[in-house]
Amino acid sequence: MIRWFLKLFFRNIGPGPLIAAAFIGPGTVTVCTLAGAGFGYVLLWAMVISTLSAIILQEMASRLGIVTRKGLSETLRMEIKNPLLKGIVIVITLSAIVIGNAAYEAGNITGSVLGLETVLGRHNIGLGMFTFDVFSLIVGGIAFLLLYFGSYKILEKVLISLVVLMSLAFVISASITQPNLFDVIKGVIVPTLPKGSLLTVISLIGTTVVPYNLFLHASLVTEKWKSKEDLIFARKDTVIAVALGGLVSMCVIICAATIDSSQIENAVDLAQGLEPLFGNFAKYILAIGLFAAGITSAITAPLAAAYVASGCLGWPANMRTKKFRSVWMVILLLGIAFSSLNIEPVSIIKFAQVANGILLPVIVGILLWVMNKRHILGIHKNSIWQNVFGFMILVLSMLLSAAVLDKVFSFHLF
Repeated sequence: MIRWFLKLFFRNIGPGPLIAAAFIGPGTVTVCTLAGAGFGYVLLWAMVISTLSAIILQEMASRLGIVTRKGLSETLRMEIKNPLLKGIVIVITLSAIVIGNAAYEAGNITGSVLGLETVLGRHNIGLGMFTFDVFSLIVGGIAFLLLYFGSYKILEKVLISLVVLMSLAFVISASITQPNLFDVIKGVIVPTLPKGSLLTVISLIGTTVVPYNLFLHASLVTEKWKSKEDLIFARKDTVIAVALGGLVSMCVIICAATIDSSQIENAVDLAQGLEPLFGNFAKYILAIGLFAAGITSAITAPLAAAYVASGCLGWPANMRTKKFRSVWMVILLLGIAFSSLNIEPVSIIKFAQVANGILLPVIVGILLWVMNKRHILGIHKNSIWQNVFGFMILVLSMLLSAAVLDKVFSFHLF
């Protein structure tokens, strides 16, 4: 009976864990670490809101993909009739996700490397006038091989395994710290905004509600499910996987809340800070979680960019085609180069931040517009309540956009 249940459960697992893997990267771990270190448990409610927002939007994206059999970028290209508006949306989308993921890929690889270096130390190799980080080359090489030789089914199995590993690592780490359950529950259900915490709250939401995940999800569901009758499985897959991702993020906050905030600036400091309190075991477990978080994002970011580019430019969204591979190869190789040479492409990152800041409310607005078109979705179009929650998320995305632009241009709005 148990064997049958497990077989049925895993057979119906779809791309949900891949989406969770995509948003729980080094950036998310760092933001959650700083939130816990700076404000304890009191901002856990922000992770609850961001997780619920992500579930609602990702469910819409997956429903769109299953019903239309098209990716989100392809749908945008076909449904926006005004040539000028279509051109603007495509340019912003390509800039934010393709160029943006190229800029952030170095951070994904570096995050995974930091997890390894926490346990194994730093190792460099000299080639001529350049010095390369060995672990950056290894992590990038693993991602390259999986993307080049792997099919969707192989990627799904690998990433699900890494998500399980990452989840166990962070849940065990949070349990080791023996948090005050009353304070944790209070932080989850009682919204509190301590002085100086607004930007942290916005960062927690922004690192969970990610534009490229909407595009990735709408494309990947077509690989897994072939019928509208599968919508129920897709919905369960989304809710369970994204909720698990939110739980992992909350566990990172809980871990960081137990450490002296003056010691913590990033996730590596968190792993090292746990060592004197809870021994080497805690450091190793957290390092494994950081490694898994980095490598899963290092795989999904180039993959998402390839799907977006293919949809926007009218290419076949096939993982085996040369054009599809050329996109993720460029992004991954740039990430490997920047990470292994310790180069931070500041200008590209700032450009990507601006593009992503503009893109999020645009895509949320267009997604809500598309999800209400009966000629596209028929009976599967949004319900009234889905639109109500969607509109609330749209307003939230506008605030996130303003915060990102404020950070880049220093308008001092927040």
